[in-house]
Amino acid sequence: MKFSLKGAVAGLLLGTMLGSGGAWADGGTLRIAMTAADVPTTTGMPNNGFEGMRFLGYTVFEPLIDWDLSDPSKPADLRPGLAESWEVDPADQTRWTFHLRKGVKFHDGSDFNADAVIWNLDRFFDDKSPQFDANGSAITRGRNPLMKSWKKIDDYTVEIDTKYPASYFPYIICYTLIASPAAFAAAGNDWAKFAQAPAGTGPFRITKVTPRVSVELARNDAYWNPARVPKLDKVVLLPMPEATTRLAALRSGQVDWIEVPPPDAIPSLKSAGFNVVTGVYPHDWPWEWDVSEGSPFHDVRVRQAANYAIDRDGLVQMLNGTAIPAKGWYTPDHPLFGHPKNDYTYDPDKARALLKEAGYGPDHPLKAKILTSTSGSGQMQPVQMNEFIQQNLAEVGIDIDLETTEWGTLLVALRNAPGSAPTMGANAINVSFATSDPSWLAKFFHSKNKAPVSSNWGQYSNPEVDAVLDKMELEFDPARRDAYARQVNELITDDAAWLYVVHDMNPRAMTKKVKGFRPAQSWFQDLTSVSME
Repeated sequence: MKFSLKGAVAGLLLGTMLGSGGAWADGGTLRIAMTAADVPTTTGMPNNGFEGMRFLGYTVFEPLIDWDLSDPSKPADLRPGLAESWEVDPADQTRWTFHLRKGVKFHDGSDFNADAVIWNLDRFFDDKSPQFDANGSAITRGRNPLMKSWKKIDDYTVEIDTKYPASYFPYIICYTLIASPAAFAAAGNDWAKFAQAPAGTGPFRITKVTPRVSVELARNDAYWNPARVPKLDKVVLLPMPEATTRLAALRSGQVDWIEVPPPDAIPSLKSAGFNVVTGVYPHDWPWEWDVSEGSPFHDVRVRQAANYAIDRDGLVQMLNGTAIPAKGWYTPDHPLFGHPKNDYTYDPDKARALLKEAGYGPDHPLKAKILTSTSGSGQMQPVQMNEFIQQNLAEVGIDIDLETTEWGTLLVALRNAPGSAPTMGANAINVSFATSDPSWLAKFFHSKNKAPVSSNWGQYSNPEVDAVLDKMELEFDPARRDAYARQVNELITDDAAWLYVVHDMNPRAMTKKVKGFRPAQSWFQDLTSVSME
């Protein structure tokens, strides 16, 4: 079968860096305030979740298979990246062959080829390799738990074997980015030094890294795809975890674009002439709870009760319409939502009844600890939203202790099993997730992917779900694979595998000087079409 798809920057420091008049505000420079608490790592596998991938992943470094962000009218799917085509062996569906793009150069002028691909796979998946990157490996392995072996066939052909057949492997390999081996050698084989002068193959190149303050990108004039050479001369990325700090920076002209404006500020931003862009994208804002034996959420009745206790419409109103109520993994109008038996409307009486069946009541309240972040990629307004949920749950007899931490620390907790030190005793973790392709269903809900193997932090295990996911992995016909995905959503909805809260509408605000931005239905965005007036 062949595939070929055509809070870290305080106000004083901010003023020092940008100046009251905006020292970087020339016509070809775009200044973006991120929600990240720190500059995402610049080693070719950024931390800070998908916001890191959005701004310091795909912009600078590229995968073998990439996301097609060209058509905002439909959900983003795959396109050829550094591989022009790929196929799975019909006789052995664990074996994939990738035919690499010729004539591509890294930013340091060195050649992209099969040796570079193997070197990067060793970097992430071979802890004995000289270039092994422990931090990048932890992120990459969590997103790609399938790698078994890899080898060079010739200078522009690579073969990868997976641990088991997985029809969705192309969606998984797209999270493995390729950095320059020559640049690593020039940095003395030191990832910390490489991070100061990194080299990928992407449309932008990193020109300056100021730790905890900013990263500057410049247009890659020698980019291999002439149609995607950026219009911008420069992009400046600034971490600003506080929503009010981002808002003030936009209003004062210190930045041109902010991620996640405060919901209550959106009407005034619009009336002041700023553009506020929203749109549906594959996003789920849930609680992923520990369902293992001994957890208060082990009982399905408790999980269902919590889902019936949430006033999602009230929460969306609090968010000024920048979200959609969630009743399962997918949005209710999504073709893969299916027909679950449980419809999680706001029904506190039903929630109380389910809790009573499970043995809880006024004399025996259910107590649990939830870990969330103060900001972060896709996290929306995590503190305010969790306080809203906390109040909803208290009204039915669930006593929630909220623990907040920094976004990067929360992601470390997510990669470790419940009960381990990084999870801080949490019974559930609030992290927003992608719903963009079938691979995520397997990574979050198959029992073989329990953390720390992959993203099933809550140790969820349902034999019926596993059986359907096993069939989905072996199904290479997209329509039949979608049918299995639909069935999985029905099962995990009725089983209340998570607390389903909302789907984000991905708001961002920008000045009218920003031209050409077309928001893709994706966690990732294409900045190559953007220009400054």
